[in-house]
Amino acid sequence: MNDVIQILKKYSESIDNEINESLSTISPQALRDSSIHLISAGGKKLRPSLVVLSCEAVGGKPDYSFKTASAMELIHTFSLIHDDIMDKDDMRRGEPSVHVLWGEPMAILAGDTLFSKAFETVLRTEIEESFHKRINETLAVVVDSCIKICEGQACDMSFEGNFDVKESEYMNMIYKKTGALIAASTKAGAIMGGGTSEQVDALFEYGKLIGLAFQIQDDYLDVVSDEESIGKPVGSDIVEGKMTLMVVKALAEASEDDKDTLITILKENNPQRVDEAIAIFNKYGSIQYAHDIALSNVKKAKELLNILDDSEAKNALILIADFVLQRQH
Repeated sequence: MNDVIQILKKYSESIDNEINESLSTISPQALRDSSIHLISAGGKKLRPSLVVLSCEAVGGKPDYSFKTASAMELIHTFSLIHDDIMDKDDMRRGEPSVHVLWGEPMAILAGDTLFSKAFETVLRTEIEESFHKRINETLAVVVDSCIKICEGQACDMSFEGNFDVKESEYMNMIYKKTGALIAASTKAGAIMGGGTSEQVDALFEYGKLIGLAFQIQDDYLDVVSDEESIGKPVGSDIVEGKMTLMVVKALAEASEDDKDTLITILKENNPQRVDEAIAIFNKYGSIQYAHDIALSNVKKAKELLNILDDSEAKNALILIADFVLQRQH
């Protein structure tokens, strides 16, 4: 765990410098402050680190990828600001959400500004003249990830109150909402590093798989961890009536009585019934099932890295894949 924390810190200063340079020109002051608020609050910087490591893993120089890495963090932050507005979440990273401090209209503008700055940042990449094709391909990856994030959020919203969601529909939703940006990060890094088409494809699939595992692990921790570790009450997803892989699996396997009970619990938003829902999950093996899917995804992701030559960056990507399941929040 400590090794991964050090890996994620390795390029943080360079990435932060790029972000600060990109956002320094924003005015008026309220828009600049609201745009930088969540970035200043911290975060693991998983996505930008994956960009740089993927660039290095295919033989590229880290300098080639810093602006693209910064762009991925800007897009991630934009999505968090808008998510908090839609989900009416008042806290993020231990701080009041942007819309709480500046109001929803300014928060929307802050998110839109970060979204736009991401593309501007990629275009400011200063590398050899012959690398323009890489920048164009990278921009296409960034654009595609932004579209998928919006599609994923729309799918997630459409699942509210819909208890007939199939597992394939759920997996597609979490890929678009969470996995797409992680996959875009590894793919964009490989492109900027000059990777072969096979390496670029492998790193994209690696990012997709650990992105899916990342979200499934979040769902899993919500019912098996403790409040201190995850920073919120255990079973909060159940109380909020969220569709998770465990819910989807349990509803697909449960008897009519258990299915009706679980649906009632999800509709009630009652913290007192969390244990009852978890008992149904355990009865039909859906908690273990979700954990096994996440484990399988991480295993496949690491196998995909066999296409790369041995390097510190490759080893770091292996450790990050394991970290997805080792983390407690």
